[in-house]
Amino acid sequence: MIEPINDHKPLAKEVTDDGICTLTLDRPDAMNSLNGPLVQALRDTFYDLRYDPSIRVVILTGGSGPAFCAGADLKERQGMTEAQVRQRIDDYRITFDMIASLPKPTICVINGYAFGGGLELALACDIRLVASDTKVGLTELRLGIIPGAGGTQRLTRLIGVARAKEMIFTGAKVTGVRAAELGLANYSVVPEELPDRARRMAEDMLLSAPVALTQAKLAIDTGTGIDLASGLDVESLAYNVTLPTEDRLEGLAAFKERRRPDFKGK
Repeated sequence: MIEPINDHKPLAKEVTDDGICTLTLDRPDAMNSLNGPLVQALRDTFYDLRYDPSIRVVILTGGSGPAFCAGADLKERQGMTEAQVRQRIDDYRITFDMIASLPKPTICVINGYAFGGGLELALACDIRLVASDTKVGLTELRLGIIPGAGGTQRLTRLIGVARAKEMIFTGAKVTGVRAAELGLANYSVVPEELPDRARRMAEDMLLSAPVALTQAKLAIDTGTGIDLASGLDVESLAYNVTLPTEDRLEGLAAFKERRRPDFKGK
């Protein structure tokens, strides 16, 4: 079932019985560019997903058309004061941080162009699959600004300082194939295979215990921002959370009985 978030339908939501939620950016006439209603829809939706125990994995993608997300809606931006632009960037940052901190895995399917804020949106997800024939880039410097919704930080952590500087300083638009080579995307996939590839990856994640999956994500995300010794302490604490769970015992029983475990998230 696909349901619109509001009357303008900037975001569509589809949930399967096994707990995979697919969110689709749906502003085809504006290249799925980010405006106030779409950013608000993303924020409201990810807030709800945080507390919905039936959702196990989230896939974010773009609707029909050549763009996953072309970035900020510059038509909207032209009518804004400096203060309003600053507020909108804060809206982006808060929303993207909410996506990044979702205690469930997120897979971004970049099925078309992703520039500026569109790529920053993708960078907030855990894993990225990109169409081999599309292009992505942080192009803000060519508009007289810089990436302001996490791009300078998240891209650098993914591909390294020198390569991030090259992409950002030049405003380069790299192909999907090159994005995967750089480590910006996990995989470059021919366009017609993207939906199935994302679905298979999500289904593989469903084989993991929900509590363990949440704790693994927490340990990785927290540990990458601190020193190794502190990161190992975080990992130990996260491991300890899984010890008293019913799912841990179910995992052991299933292994012994050579069957697929039936995890309950408890």
